[in-house]
Amino acid sequence: MTRQFKAAVLGMSLAISLLPVSVLAAEQAKAAPPAPVPAQIVAAKKVFVANAGGDQPAGFDDGQFSGGSDRTYNQFYAAMKTWGRYELVGAPADADLLFEIEFTVPPIAGAASRGDTFFAGRPYDPQFRLMIRDPKTNALLWAFTEHAAWAILQGNRDRNFDQALAKIVSDVQGLSTSADANKP
Repeated sequence: MTRQFKAAVLGMSLAISLLPVSVLAAEQAKAAPPAPVPAQIVAAKKVFVANAGGDQPAGFDDGQFSGGSDRTYNQFYAAMKTWGRYELVGAPADADLLFEIEFTVPPIAGAASRGDTFFAGRPYDPQFRLMIRDPKTNALLWAFTEHAAWAILQGNRDRNFDQALAKIVSDVQGLSTSADANKP
Protein backbone atom coordinates (compact mmCIF):
# COMPACT_ATOMS: atom_id res chain seq x y z
CA MET A 1 0.00 0.00 0.00
CA THR A 2 1.18 3.49 -0.72
CA ARG A 3 1.56 6.13 1.94
CA GLN A 4 -1.18 8.21 0.37
CA PHE A 5 -3.61 5.30 0.47
CA LYS A 6 -2.74 4.55 4.13
CA ALA A 7 -3.20 8.21 5.03
CA ALA A 8 -6.57 8.29 3.26
CA VAL A 9 -7.73 5.12 5.05
CA LEU A 10 -6.55 6.48 8.40
CA GLY A 11 -8.27 9.81 7.77
CA MET A 12 -11.51 8.12 6.75
CA SER A 13 -11.39 5.83 9.81
CA LEU A 14 -10.89 8.82 12.09
CA ALA A 15 -13.78 10.72 10.47
CA ILE A 16 -16.09 7.72 10.83
CA SER A 17 -15.09 7.17 14.45
CA LEU A 18 -15.82 10.82 15.30
CA LEU A 19 -19.19 10.85 13.53
CA PRO A 20 -21.21 9.54 16.52
CA VAL A 21 -19.55 12.15 18.76
CA SER A 22 -20.50 15.01 16.44
CA VAL A 23 -24.08 13.69 16.10
CA LEU A 24 -24.36 13.43 19.89
CA ALA A 25 -22.98 16.95 20.31
CA ALA A 26 -25.49 18.27 17.78
CA GLU A 27 -28.33 16.62 19.72
CA GLN A 28 -27.13 18.18 22.98
CA ALA A 29 -26.78 21.60 21.32
CA LYS A 30 -30.51 21.79 20.60
CA ALA A 31 -31.91 24.72 22.49
CA ALA A 32 -34.28 24.07 25.35
CA PRO A 33 -37.65 25.79 25.04
CA PRO A 34 -37.63 29.22 26.67
CA ALA A 35 -38.55 29.25 30.34
CA PRO A 36 -41.36 31.61 31.32
CA VAL A 37 -40.60 35.15 32.41
CA PRO A 38 -41.85 35.67 35.99
CA ALA A 39 -45.46 36.89 36.12
CA GLN A 40 -44.47 40.03 38.05
CA ILE A 41 -42.22 41.14 35.17
CA VAL A 42 -44.92 40.39 32.61
CA ALA A 43 -47.55 42.43 34.48
CA ALA A 44 -45.35 45.32 35.66
CA LYS A 45 -46.29 48.89 34.86
CA LYS A 46 -44.54 50.81 37.66
CA VAL A 47 -40.86 50.53 38.65
CA PHE A 48 -38.82 51.90 41.51
CA VAL A 49 -35.15 52.34 40.62
CA ALA A 50 -32.82 51.91 43.60
CA ASN A 51 -29.20 53.00 43.74
CA ALA A 52 -27.46 49.87 45.03
CA GLY A 53 -24.15 51.76 45.06
CA GLY A 54 -21.04 49.79 44.43
CA ASP A 55 -17.73 48.64 45.76
CA GLN A 56 -14.34 49.74 44.54
CA PRO A 57 -10.95 48.61 45.79
CA ALA A 58 -9.22 50.75 48.39
CA GLY A 59 -7.42 53.59 46.69
CA PHE A 60 -9.54 53.27 43.53
CA ASP A 61 -10.46 56.95 43.34
CA ASP A 62 -13.34 58.53 41.43
CA GLY A 63 -10.81 59.54 38.77
CA GLN A 64 -11.01 56.08 37.18
CA PHE A 65 -14.50 56.86 35.86
CA SER A 66 -15.85 60.39 35.67
CA GLY A 67 -19.25 61.41 37.00
CA GLY A 68 -18.91 60.50 40.64
CA SER A 69 -20.50 57.76 42.70
CA ASP A 70 -24.06 58.42 41.47
CA ARG A 71 -23.23 58.27 37.76
CA THR A 72 -24.53 54.72 37.37
CA TYR A 73 -27.85 55.47 39.06
CA ASN A 74 -28.36 58.79 37.25
CA GLN A 75 -27.64 57.37 33.79
CA PHE A 76 -29.71 54.22 34.32
CA TYR A 77 -32.65 56.22 35.71
CA ALA A 78 -32.51 58.64 32.77
CA ALA A 79 -32.40 55.74 30.28
CA MET A 80 -35.44 54.07 31.90
CA LYS A 81 -37.34 57.36 31.90
CA THR A 82 -36.49 58.04 28.24
CA TRP A 83 -37.51 54.52 27.23
CA GLY A 84 -40.99 55.08 28.68
CA ARG A 85 -41.98 51.41 29.05
CA TYR A 86 -42.45 51.77 32.82
CA GLU A 87 -43.76 54.55 35.00
CA LEU A 88 -40.94 55.39 37.44
CA VAL A 89 -42.25 55.85 40.97
CA GLY A 90 -40.67 57.49 44.01
CA ALA A 91 -41.30 54.77 46.58
CA PRO A 92 -40.86 50.98 46.56
CA ALA A 93 -44.37 50.54 47.99
CA ASP A 94 -45.83 52.13 44.83
CA ALA A 95 -43.94 49.84 42.44
CA ASP A 96 -44.67 46.59 40.66
CA LEU A 97 -40.93 45.90 40.36
CA LEU A 98 -37.74 47.06 42.07
CA PHE A 99 -34.69 47.66 39.86
CA GLU A 100 -31.45 47.74 41.86
CA ILE A 101 -28.52 49.05 39.82
CA GLU A 102 -24.91 48.93 40.99
CA PHE A 103 -21.42 49.37 39.57
CA THR A 104 -18.59 47.43 41.16
CA VAL A 105 -14.92 46.95 40.45
CA PRO A 106 -14.09 43.59 42.04
CA PRO A 107 -10.62 42.05 41.84
CA ILE A 108 -10.17 39.13 39.47
CA ALA A 109 -9.16 35.90 41.13
CA GLY A 110 -6.42 33.97 39.40
CA ALA A 111 -4.17 34.93 36.53
CA ALA A 112 -4.78 38.13 34.63
CA SER A 113 -5.21 38.15 30.89
CA ARG A 114 -4.64 40.79 28.29
CA GLY A 115 -7.50 43.25 28.46
CA ASP A 116 -7.97 43.13 32.23
CA THR A 117 -8.09 46.41 34.13
CA PHE A 118 -5.11 46.85 36.44
CA PHE A 119 -4.95 49.03 39.50
CA ALA A 120 -2.01 48.92 41.90
CA GLY A 121 -0.65 45.91 40.02
CA ARG A 122 -3.79 43.75 40.45
CA PRO A 123 -6.40 42.95 37.80
CA TYR A 124 -9.96 44.23 38.26
CA ASP A 125 -13.24 43.69 36.42
CA PRO A 126 -15.48 46.81 36.27
CA GLN A 127 -19.07 45.62 35.98
CA PHE A 128 -22.69 46.60 36.25
CA ARG A 129 -25.23 44.46 38.05
CA LEU A 130 -28.97 44.97 37.76
CA MET A 131 -31.26 43.00 40.05
CA ILE A 132 -35.00 42.93 39.46
CA ARG A 133 -36.99 42.18 42.62
CA ASP A 134 -40.59 41.71 43.64
CA PRO A 135 -41.40 44.59 46.05
CA LYS A 136 -43.87 42.49 48.04
CA THR A 137 -41.53 39.58 48.80
CA ASN A 138 -38.11 41.03 47.92
CA ALA A 139 -37.56 37.85 45.88
CA LEU A 140 -34.97 38.15 43.16
CA LEU A 141 -36.83 37.68 39.86
CA TRP A 142 -34.06 38.36 37.34
CA ALA A 143 -30.52 39.72 37.20
CA PHE A 144 -28.08 40.97 34.60
CA THR A 145 -24.33 41.56 34.74
CA GLU A 146 -22.43 43.49 32.08
CA HIS A 147 -18.69 44.13 32.10
CA ALA A 148 -17.07 47.43 31.13
CA ALA A 149 -14.10 46.84 28.83
CA TRP A 150 -10.63 47.81 29.98
CA ALA A 151 -9.07 51.10 28.80
CA ILE A 152 -5.99 53.10 29.67
CA LEU A 153 -7.31 56.57 28.85
CA GLN A 154 -10.04 58.27 30.91
CA GLY A 155 -12.15 59.07 27.85
CA ASN A 156 -12.08 55.45 26.70
CA ARG A 157 -12.94 54.18 30.19
CA ASP A 158 -15.93 56.55 30.25
CA ARG A 159 -17.01 55.44 26.78
CA ASN A 160 -16.75 51.78 27.82
CA PHE A 161 -18.74 52.60 30.98
CA ASP A 162 -21.48 54.14 28.83
CA GLN A 163 -21.50 51.16 26.46
CA ALA A 164 -21.79 48.61 29.26
CA LEU A 165 -24.58 50.61 30.91
CA ALA A 166 -26.38 50.82 27.55
CA LYS A 167 -26.10 47.02 27.35
CA ILE A 168 -27.81 46.69 30.75
CA VAL A 169 -30.64 48.90 29.47
CA SER A 170 -30.81 46.75 26.33
CA ASP A 171 -30.98 43.62 28.49
CA VAL A 172 -34.01 45.04 30.35
CA GLN A 173 -35.65 46.05 27.06
CA GLY A 174 -35.11 42.55 25.64
CA LEU A 175 -36.57 40.94 28.77
CA SER A 176 -39.54 43.30 28.68
CA THR A 177 -40.11 42.57 24.99
CA SER A 178 -40.11 38.81 25.65
CA ALA A 179 -42.39 39.37 28.66
CA ASP A 180 -44.79 41.43 26.52
CA ALA A 181 -44.86 38.60 23.97
CA ASN A 182 -45.86 36.18 26.76
CA LYS A 183 -48.81 38.27 27.96
CA PRO A 184 -52.15 36.50 27.62
